[in-house]
Amino acid sequence: MGAPSENDILIGNLAIQSQLVSPDQVRECLELLAKLVSETDLGQVLVRKGYLSEPHRRAIEQKLSQTRAAKEAVEGKIQILTAAELARIDFRPLADKAIADYLMEVRRFGASDLHFQVGSPPFARTHGQLVYLNHPVIGKEVNEARVRELLSAEERSIFDERGDIDFTLETAHGRYRANAFRHRKGVDAVFRVIPRKVPSLADLHLPDVLKKFTTYRQGIILVTGPTGSGKSSTLAALIDIINQEQRDHIVTVEDPIEIVIPSKSCNVSQRQVGVHTADFHSALRSALRADPDYIVVGEMRDLETVSMAITAAETGHLVLGTLHTTNAVRSIDRLVDIFPPGEQDQVRSMVSESLRGVVSQQLIPRADGKAREPALEIMFATSAVGNLIREKKTFQLASVLQTGTNLGMVAMDDSIADLLKRGVITRDAALFHAENPERFE
Repeated sequence: MGAPSENDILIGNLAIQSQLVSPDQVRECLELLAKLVSETDLGQVLVRKGYLSEPHRRAIEQKLSQTRAAKEAVEGKIQILTAAELARIDFRPLADKAIADYLMEVRRFGASDLHFQVGSPPFARTHGQLVYLNHPVIGKEVNEARVRELLSAEERSIFDERGDIDFTLETAHGRYRANAFRHRKGVDAVFRVIPRKVPSLADLHLPDVLKKFTTYRQGIILVTGPTGSGKSSTLAALIDIINQEQRDHIVTVEDPIEIVIPSKSCNVSQRQVGVHTADFHSALRSALRADPDYIVVGEMRDLETVSMAITAAETGHLVLGTLHTTNAVRSIDRLVDIFPPGEQDQVRSMVSESLRGVVSQQLIPRADGKAREPALEIMFATSAVGNLIREKKTFQLASVLQTGTNLGMVAMDDSIADLLKRGVITRDAALFHAENPERFE
């Protein structure tokens, strides 16, 4: 099944949020829509199935029109602010507004996250820094009511049962990855701003050498880094290159789906854990039966998922996945160490054959305070890299990075040093993010 269009996703979410249809009915109609040859949209299919009335479909279309107008308005007013400038903005007029109104503003000012926390003003993360907004303290009842109104009936049921939930919020001005959770003070929520379009490597200030990873047809490519380091955006940029240049089937497994990737030359199927599948490893098992060429794993977090990813790579697929590790050595060690000791020698041999490369990244605040710049460690899996993995000598991979610069390899501290030399970042930022801070003292 091809990926639904942005228009169809908005129609489905609006219909669910208005409690006109159920998530199961939307999923059924999306699957039917993917099989239809005629030009139609999700709203029309829902009407044909009898799940949605024609007046309700027209009302949703009107909301979509308003949505597009709001998006155009936001895009025309983007104003990137420093943390100090954002702190001076008066958010008090929004005190009685919905969360979506706050999100529109923080997107407009270039923030990456918005936090709603009981007992404090809302605060945003901009260029890596948390900034309390000029706004009254949020009360317990107000915050819970605001968060619950964002959830569908099914999501509210899950939240009430578990005490937390991950979900994707669709608004008139864009998509947001969200997490709501209960704690001792009440209900809090955190929202991550998702880019409006699939970013390119140039948009992300990433080097063209990363395009080499899109030319492989089999194996594993890891994109690693701490939370909030841009892993999902980098993966999306690489997938979009494949999507434009190949004629294949791309299956993604995400929790939740962040950047919607429309099918271009490839057929793109995006699946969300908890909505379209129970978990990562069962989705991977299913993906192997869906005639995929490329499999994208949003997070390789457990033994079963890593095992299935290695199996997929060994059976002729290119697997792109993320890990929360900070450099190439730790990434490879994490893959192996997740297995029981008795299996690690075999796994190490399998990884040495299937690994195609590792990109480790972090985002460092720029000297001008108005953005963050990526620092990268890039390792391609040469025969020397494979031998060191097989022989349990991953600690020597740092030397391979130093000697592989002609192949496009780079060590993290060398990338940081280049940013410092060009005046993009400050020495303090280099010291804070370096693997070996002594180098920058």
